[in-house]
Amino acid sequence: MLASTGSTNADLLARAVAGAPEGVVLAAEEQTSGRGRMGRSWVSPPRAALTFSLLVRPGTVSPARRGWLPLLAGVSVASAVRVAAGVDARLKWPNDVLAGPAKLGGILAEAVGEAVVVGIGLNVSTEPSELPPPGPGPGGALPATSLRVLAAPGPADRERLLTEILAAFEHWYQAWRQAGGDPDRCGLRAEYTRLCATIGRRVRVELPGGQLVSGLAAGVDPDGRLLVRVSSGAALPEAEVPVAAGDVVHLR
Repeated sequence: MLASTGSTNADLLARAVAGAPEGVVLAAEEQTSGRGRMGRSWVSPPRAALTFSLLVRPGTVSPARRGWLPLLAGVSVASAVRVAAGVDARLKWPNDVLAGPAKLGGILAEAVGEAVVVGIGLNVSTEPSELPPPGPGPGGALPATSLRVLAAPGPADRERLLTEILAAFEHWYQAWRQAGGDPDRCGLRAEYTRLCATIGRRVRVELPGGQLVSGLAAGVDPDGRLLVRVSSGAALPEAEVPVAAGDVVHLR
């Protein structure tokens, strides 16, 4: 456990390049330059959040299937929060952990060579005045919350949360890897679908190039991409568009 660092992901990526083995976990009491998707920052007061990164080397899994790693991490975090804190955590594709309509945590997976570093940030004892404002862009507009704000029935114990997350991650990672990355053979796709608040809702997705896709979030495909069911008009059948990356807005 580091007292303070810029980014546990950046630190662990450097260790991965230097040959660190799979399974290394790096946690910090404070991150001063924590990173999120799309270049966003993750800011939290010292000792208020659970912030850590873990290193995996899924060499036997095809690169296309490695898009499941942030979703696998999401399943692990949501399951752990439910067990350790009694909060009905849900997932917003691809990397947000929700409690109701608010963001409780986030996940960032970064690859270097055959290694992947998965970073996780979870607001635990953050006070309302310490929570960051909604981020820029349509996908960053979620309000933030914490287990303390939610008055979680379980104890806001970061050590127990970390233990539960790591145990769940190990379970799903080993099953997924032994299945060759097949999310159906190991049951991961079914569990993600059960916990995902995005699937079954109408969404708007801003793609990295600025293009917008709107429709029904129908599911996730074998590579972890979000399937958005769109209609081109009354005379044309609906089609499912696979989205590999983008900012998702849940529509009413």
